[in-house]
Amino acid sequence: MPRRKKPLTPRALAFAIALAAAPGMALAQNGANVCPLGVFVCPVVKNNFALCKKNDLLDFYVPGLPKGGNREASPAQVYGDRFSSPDSNIFHLTGNTSLQRLDQLLRADSLTYNADTTAYDAEGNVRYQETDMLMSARRMYGTTNPEHGVADDVLYQLLTSRGNGKATQAIVLDQNHAKFHEVTYSTCDIDNRLWTIQSKRMTMDENKGRGYAHDVTMRIKGVPFLWLPYMSFPIDNQRQSGFLYPQFGKRGRAGYFFGIPYYWNIAPNYDATFTPMWFSDRGGMLGTQFRYLTASSKGIFNLDYMPNDKITGTDRGYLTFSNQTTLPWNLQWSTSIAKVTDKSYFQDFGLNNTSALVTLLGSSSYVTTSGNWWNAGVGVDTYQITTPGLPDVAAPYRRLPRLYFSADRPIGGPGGPEWGMNAEAVRFVKPEAIGGDRFDLYPFLAWPLQGAAWFLRPEAGVRYTAYNLPQPVAPGDPTHPTRTTPIFDVDGGLIFERDVHLFGNDYTQTLEPRAYYLYVPYRNQSDLPLFDTQPLTFDFWQLFTTNSFSGADRQMNANNLSLALTTRFLDQNGVEKLSASIGQIRYFTPEKVTLFPGGKIMNYSGSDYVANLTVSLSDNWRVTSSQEWNPNTNETDASMVGLQRRLWGDGIVNLDYRFRRGLLEQADVSAEVPVGAAWKLVGGYTYSMSQKKTIDSFAGIQWNSCCMAISVLSRHYVYDVKGDSNSAIMFEIQFTGLGSYGQHTGTFLQNAILGYQ
Repeated sequence: MPRRKKPLTPRALAFAIALAAAPGMALAQNGANVCPLGVFVCPVVKNNFALCKKNDLLDFYVPGLPKGGNREASPAQVYGDRFSSPDSNIFHLTGNTSLQRLDQLLRADSLTYNADTTAYDAEGNVRYQETDMLMSARRMYGTTNPEHGVADDVLYQLLTSRGNGKATQAIVLDQNHAKFHEVTYSTCDIDNRLWTIQSKRMTMDENKGRGYAHDVTMRIKGVPFLWLPYMSFPIDNQRQSGFLYPQFGKRGRAGYFFGIPYYWNIAPNYDATFTPMWFSDRGGMLGTQFRYLTASSKGIFNLDYMPNDKITGTDRGYLTFSNQTTLPWNLQWSTSIAKVTDKSYFQDFGLNNTSALVTLLGSSSYVTTSGNWWNAGVGVDTYQITTPGLPDVAAPYRRLPRLYFSADRPIGGPGGPEWGMNAEAVRFVKPEAIGGDRFDLYPFLAWPLQGAAWFLRPEAGVRYTAYNLPQPVAPGDPTHPTRTTPIFDVDGGLIFERDVHLFGNDYTQTLEPRAYYLYVPYRNQSDLPLFDTQPLTFDFWQLFTTNSFSGADRQMNANNLSLALTTRFLDQNGVEKLSASIGQIRYFTPEKVTLFPGGKIMNYSGSDYVANLTVSLSDNWRVTSSQEWNPNTNETDASMVGLQRRLWGDGIVNLDYRFRRGLLEQADVSAEVPVGAAWKLVGGYTYSMSQKKTIDSFAGIQWNSCCMAISVLSRHYVYDVKGDSNSAIMFEIQFTGLGSYGQHTGTFLQNAILGYQ
């Protein structure tokens, strides 16, 4: 049932105000050219430190030191402006002193070195550098062989990441290990550490790319908010077993939830993640993910399982599995499986608040192979209804199995005629309905001809479709019906170009007339079943296809001529700035083939006029439109208009309108609006004008700094076909380079806002 949003508690509100009051910084905008206009999903930048300053410790970094080699076998070299030696082994150096062994470089105001024991003692403006770390200290002493160094009053910087901090003492144990006492760790700017890990004792393991801390207090702006007796965290991008950061939020109709993932790095090519979760309204759930990569296979297995839902009293679960395997003899095996225990699963739990309206899950498994001019495969397809109230009979027929073969090969050599074939054999199975076997074969001959400014492609073929049915479609019909239909089409066009100068810019304009003639004689198909066939949605590309139905159960008759005209404007770099197309089908004979016997015959002289328009007014503006106008009724049958505007680098606003007569009429707006360098407002609103109701709305705020980001989102959405709605609150706090708490709000926003960055 719909749930009311809970207000923020005073403590949470105070926490938000404290974050908002953080000191401002002069930060550079980023991502202005990362995501082009019109793309659906922008690339994700992992651990983006573009808002950070140059780290102060890097001021004494010395480039060009050796990065490989054996330290133990390398001699130590000492330098200084002045030195004295009480005996032949001990040297006292002052003035620009340094001690170097391979990648290790120690510099200080004064240095004492014992050549016999390799002991050293450096004091005053101590600066230490090795491949993975920089340190400044008041004093540093130890030996080079065996390698051991102790530094007091330390500031450190990891060179493999932005990890930095301070410690009362640091101990260099060997080439890949260091230990710190009374230490802090952060990835923030040194002069503005928004968050820190404070620990009594911490060890850095550069081999594993992990830090291990004991007696840990985590602070935001100096205020402690988390204590742990032990903590492991990444110091680079290596994988490592351990607990990940908690997830919490509100999911579907399951209530508020809390989960703690555990990551198991089984091997370099295997890993698993286990996430115990607790839902306030329904109980406990275990989420499991297993990933593998071998020389011949790769795949992901996911299972979310809840024993004994507190509301339904039943076990609940969702399973997905995908696999790709290379087999001998140039064979490929691909599998994709998705199953839920019941039809209400997505409404109750959802998937990051984006999957409440999943109505059908498909699963398939195929073995395929291909050559230079052909491809073939055999496999199965099954489907599961996931909408309450929708009967199982509404699911598509299962294809158990399906075999296909397609080929297209020149005769004699390139530029000449071609022969080709599309073939398919399927057994259709549905427990609630009568199935059967279907064989569909289409051999054809074509001759593609083209020049610099024209193309012409005639094609002739025969489509033969045969069935083996357990019983006829209607009494008196055959159980082995067939259909044989010749198909002939000619596709041709011209391409004209000219140079134009508009609005102070030079462009190349093209004019591309195109004509497509299609002839298919009428065949009575009332004795053929309907297994996987539906009318295709009419659009611009339907002007140039041989069938207005999906699947092979219906083949339209045609004596049609499609006429279309396209123009494009290309800038001097070949980038398309404008594309406009318009076209119509002229019918010389009525289209008699209908989906069901007795259906309405298309008896017009012409189809809808269809037009597409795409305009990139600049690098920041994009307009798209698609229109279908019916000259027979003088009405618009379909309309789509979209406007996209870039704002201040990585901001964006989308305005869209969608209409299809008798089906839907919707308008929506979505936006990502930067407010200064650190803040963003995000939101979206979808309104159904045909239903006169809001079907989805969300709003939120994001704050992003050098090393920390916070997102808070509120969403209200319709989650089923009956119009029932629900509310959700999503919260995420991210410590850059360390991890995040809460829900992954970025996943939702990438799906909800076209071009979100």
